[in-house]
Amino acid sequence: MGSSPKKNSREGTLLSSLHKGREQGRDPYLAQAPAAPASPHGQPAPAAPSPQSAPGKGCPACPGRTSSSAATRHARFVIIGLVIFVVAAVVASLMLGRYPISPDEALGMLASRLFPLDAFWTDQQATLFFNVRLPRILLGLMVGCSLAAAGAAFQGTFQNPLVSPDILGASQGAAFGAAIAILLGAAAFGVSASAFAFSIVAVLLVLLVGARAKGNHLMVVVLAGVMVSSLFSAGVSYTKLVADPANGELADITYWLMGSLTGAKTADVQMAAVPMAAGLAVLFALRWRINILTMGDDEAATMGVNARRTRIVVIAAATLVTASSVAVSGMIGWVGLVIPHLCRMLVGCDYRKLMPTSMLMGAGFLLLVDDIARLATTSEIPIGILTAFVGAPFFLYLITRKKQQ
Repeated sequence: MGSSPKKNSREGTLLSSLHKGREQGRDPYLAQAPAAPASPHGQPAPAAPSPQSAPGKGCPACPGRTSSSAATRHARFVIIGLVIFVVAAVVASLMLGRYPISPDEALGMLASRLFPLDAFWTDQQATLFFNVRLPRILLGLMVGCSLAAAGAAFQGTFQNPLVSPDILGASQGAAFGAAIAILLGAAAFGVSASAFAFSIVAVLLVLLVGARAKGNHLMVVVLAGVMVSSLFSAGVSYTKLVADPANGELADITYWLMGSLTGAKTADVQMAAVPMAAGLAVLFALRWRINILTMGDDEAATMGVNARRTRIVVIAAATLVTASSVAVSGMIGWVGLVIPHLCRMLVGCDYRKLMPTSMLMGAGFLLLVDDIARLATTSEIPIGILTAFVGAPFFLYLITRKKQQ
């Protein structure tokens, strides 16, 4: 069924006004300016400029856009460059290691599963490729893509660029579920399943509190996320206290909390693929609606968009991909916070370009970090440590950069 002319006109007006505002450097995260109070003489005071009308206060990535066509061409070049970057990262991940695998050998081994080919690779290479290298590369791409997309979606939904995918307690809930499963002696699949289930439970608790509480809905949800995260964090601390260090329980919990792709298996990829694909598809399809959420509920209502319902759908999709990522990789921080900011500096704040850019950059970034983690030293470094080394200095740079402007 085709959409009505009135709806198409309304959406076109919204997107054109939003894009025009971003070309002039206006901040998509600032909320609508409050109405100006009346003067003592009863005359209304001059209206405070809204974020959509205040020049010079825009996103750092947006100033300088002189035309929508130029911005679109620039975004296309960036996306093409990121695709090349991801392909190069995959090739490098295949070739780096004690037993390197060339791209033609990798393609030959993949094609041998579909067509009869004479093997020009060793059995050792085939075992390494299908059981170790390929699952790890795929999982790194999936987790990086999911965390970056979830971070960008949460930042737009909550109109706050400091929000990360664990804002609603998904990571701490997953950590508690994994710790409980490790204490109970569960296998790897049981640990991942428990982490996924508790991650969803944590976010549901946050949304339940947000639905019952009064006041600013967004603020209540964020505060509820902080409280639920603290609650599950206390549970994780208690499980570490009672874990037996003699049989390796404490070491397993600690290592899981630092995040790693060590031991990635095809079963992990299969388990995470469906929820990740579903959540990413929803976020990609609703990326233009996230543009509306950044403008505030009142502005969305004037355009005929139910902001509350859209926000719930976006939160559900972002939570799904976050829970899936944490369940199979542990707690990997900073990716969902840093990558969207980097992408804004490249393509601006329009989510029609920002979302695919974040997905590609997040996938390539985490894959390269995983290569460093497994090759930098003789013993593998947890990915969470390396992402913190990269993310924290970059975040400090953003803070000081904003203060200087």
